[in-house]
Amino acid sequence: MQVNDTMAKPLDGVRVLDLTQVMAGPFCAMLLCDMGADVIKVEPPGGDSTRGMPGAIGTDSPSFNAVNRGKRGIVVDLKQADGVEVVRRLAARADVLVENYRPGALEKRGLGYEALRAIRPELVYASVSGYGQTGPDAAKGGFDLVAQGVSGLMSVTGEARRPPVKVGVPITDLGAGLFAVTGILAALLARDRTGRGQRVDTSLVDAGVALSVWEATQFFSGRGVPEPLGSAHRMNAPYEAIRCADGYLTIGAANDRTFERLCEALGHPEWASTPEFADNAARVRHREALAERITTVMASEDRQHWLGLLERHKVPCGPINDYAEVMADPHVRARDLVVKTDHPTLGRIDTLGTPVKLSDTPLEPGRPAPTLGQHTDGLLAEVGYTEQEVLRLRGARTVG
Repeated sequence: MQVNDTMAKPLDGVRVLDLTQVMAGPFCAMLLCDMGADVIKVEPPGGDSTRGMPGAIGTDSPSFNAVNRGKRGIVVDLKQADGVEVVRRLAARADVLVENYRPGALEKRGLGYEALRAIRPELVYASVSGYGQTGPDAAKGGFDLVAQGVSGLMSVTGEARRPPVKVGVPITDLGAGLFAVTGILAALLARDRTGRGQRVDTSLVDAGVALSVWEATQFFSGRGVPEPLGSAHRMNAPYEAIRCADGYLTIGAANDRTFERLCEALGHPEWASTPEFADNAARVRHREALAERITTVMASEDRQHWLGLLERHKVPCGPINDYAEVMADPHVRARDLVVKTDHPTLGRIDTLGTPVKLSDTPLEPGRPAPTLGQHTDGLLAEVGYTEQEVLRLRGARTVG
């Protein structure tokens, strides 16, 4: 994909002040950047901690670039009063502020929601924390692993009677970032009607609980506490990974007609009319017995044989790819989910593209992530600092 900087983007003209670090908050702000927002990344003097992750060259790393591309960067020491004033001036011209400090931390510095709303009533102030701004655990720090445990995700991930495992990706970090984007966009729409900004509050634990749709449904409907099912689905069967002669593939025969086609493909059309498998509810009750029957048949041939046969019978199925296979997949490439970024330190690197396609205002990854403090002087000038004042702030190491 070639980036066209002249093409209008959905959030052109929206300025975002990004006071976040690590994953959830930066991911949220980067998605807004992909939508066209001017995102200003404010970092402490040592930089975002992801700058030191594996693969780093100096203060730049692929991990930092992965969730901070396209932003402008400034270094500000918020432990100094002059540093707080810099952020206040930046906030006075911002439409959105995103932060992921522990609740109360920015209030102590005079950068909380109420303080900034007083100088910028239109500001949408988004907080992404571990547990949210309210509740008995609000003051606790948040980490994806911990949030996966607290929210119940780890209790249903993995296989029965095995030690708990987490979801393979940082799902509560990414989920909180996505929910924050949703809240920010809703608040911006509301501002168009009212002229007022508002507080957006979400958290890693909120995200983990909110994503537990089927699990919560099972519990609320009185069918017991959900347990891990490996790759199986708790509401449909067969809907899981099945072993072939040379590995595994996934099958999603999630309704009666698809199940009939699966039975035909496997050479056992009679399964579809047996009482144990006659409808989805029965198949869910006899999930293990059904999977055993399917595996017995499919273990006789390799994965490619079954993928071809099932596709001809219009049974949803797919390989279980590793990430080398994913990134080389022609369909993934055709969807622009892998894009090239030219970084001044890291060179020409692959990064993930945007999964949302808009026909008239496409979301496109822009510039690479900023080097540490790359845009400090220009941003200070934009909010009214003179050259002499910038030199003074640099001399005091308030900015860098």
